[in-house]
Amino acid sequence: MYEVNAGIRRIPPQSGVAFKLRASEILRITDPYGEQVAGLFAFRDGDHSCSLSSGRSIDYASKIYLTTGDSLYSNDSRRMFRILEDTVGHHDFLLPRCSQETFEILYEHRGHHPSCFENLYRAFEQFGIRPEPINTTFNVFMNGAVTTAGTVRVDPPMSKAGDFIELRADMNMVCALTSCSAENSTNGSFKPIDYEIITRPCS
Repeated sequence: MYEVNAGIRRIPPQSGVAFKLRASEILRITDPYGEQVAGLFAFRDGDHSCSLSSGRSIDYASKIYLTTGDSLYSNDSRRMFRILEDTVGHHDFLLPRCSQETFEILYEHRGHHPSCFENLYRAFEQFGIRPEPINTTFNVFMNGAVTTAGTVRVDPPMSKAGDFIELRADMNMVCALTSCSAENSTNGSFKPIDYEIITRPCS
C-alpha cells in the first residue's frame, strides 16, 4: 500500500524501530502522508542511565514548543540533539508515550491496543534496555495545546505530506522511533513514518 524511495527507511503504521545514531549524524524524520505523529526516545550509547529528558529540555529552552535552533537535553543536562531544520515548528514534549493504560484510562478501551510504549520497549530490547526507564517521548508532529486555563488538549497534527524535522546528534546514542498508535493524536488514522540517517559536515 505504501511505497518509499531507496535510502529512506519506513516505519509501518502502529509500530516502532530502534537504531544507533553516532555523534554528528543527522536524523531526519518525515511525515510522508500528513497528520501522523512519531514518538522519539534515546539513551546515551554505553550509559543507559543518561536518557532524553522532557523536563530538562523545556527548562533550558524556556518554552514548551521546541523547533529550529533548539536543543534536546538528557536527564543529566547533556545536549543530545540540536534541531537543524523543522518544516512544521510545533511538536509535543509534555505528554508521555501512549501505553495500554492510556487507552484504558483515557478512552475506556477494552482489550489490547497497540501503543508507542510497547513499540518502544520491544524495539529497545535488542540493546538490553528495559521498559522502566523509557520516559516522556519527543512527540514529533504532535499538536498538543495548553489553554490559558492550564488544560491540555491534543488537536490534529499540522504536518502535511512531506513535512520533516532534522535533528543532529551531539553524542553516540541508541534511539527508538515509532509511528504513533493513538487515534486522538493522529486525527483518527494510522500512517507510516519515514526516517533517514544522514552524514553531513557540521555547520
